[in-house]
Amino acid sequence: MRLEGKVAIVTGAASGMGKAIAELYAKEGAKVVLADLNLDGVESVSEEIKKNGGEAKAVKVNVADVADIENMIDAAVNEYGTLDILVNNAGVMDGFEPVGDIPDDKWDFIFDVNTKGVMRAMRKAIPIFLEKESGVIINTASTGGFSGAHAGAAYGASKHAVVGLTKNTGFMYAKSGIRCNAIAPGAVETNIGSSMKNVNEFGMGRAGLAHAVSPRTGQPEEIAQAALFLASDESSFVNGTVITVDGGWTAAF
Repeated sequence: MRLEGKVAIVTGAASGMGKAIAELYAKEGAKVVLADLNLDGVESVSEEIKKNGGEAKAVKVNVADVADIENMIDAAVNEYGTLDILVNNAGVMDGFEPVGDIPDDKWDFIFDVNTKGVMRAMRKAIPIFLEKESGVIINTASTGGFSGAHAGAAYGASKHAVVGLTKNTGFMYAKSGIRCNAIAPGAVETNIGSSMKNVNEFGMGRAGLAHAVSPRTGQPEEIAQAALFLASDESSFVNGTVITVDGGWTAAF
């Protein structure tokens, strides 16, 4: 029970990596607030956690909406009295558009979800963590957060920004009892592909050159294990860094 008595928020918890992280945290003793735009999905995950003896609360959240983000943090505090762990996992893909083809509205949407939503949740949680002099933030970045070959311009730039935000936050609050790290998953079997609209043929073709050398796809549960390590005291000296979980894919580059 490595998270006994902890309160955690996991965004994008209706499916995929977020669902796996929330379920594992609950199994390890955390009280989990599951946030997702898909309310039916997170309610289903919440009920399953409760059936297995865990504690969970489902909240409908659009991470591109600042009011929803703030309500999400407030909901955790109101329900469980505090917040210990924030997992910013929700994200969307672009359509592999190179910079010459990306329209402003799609660029803005990708950044609103993947980057601004992460920043806003962190900004809201930091005062809570400062007051108690402890707190853990885990951001889902991507191998696309340090590679230019894994997606389109907007997604890659948004995840590079998450990496920078993670490192800056880890450094800034290192003496305040707050740790901030990121996970960079490689190709994982989730439904994020459903957010891809009007895939750019040229961009997909170029990115496909890198995807072809990935040794295998990962399972959400494999990412959850990394998220558990970063949330637990076992990683007490790990701060401001990115853990790559990609089966060895980017070791080739």
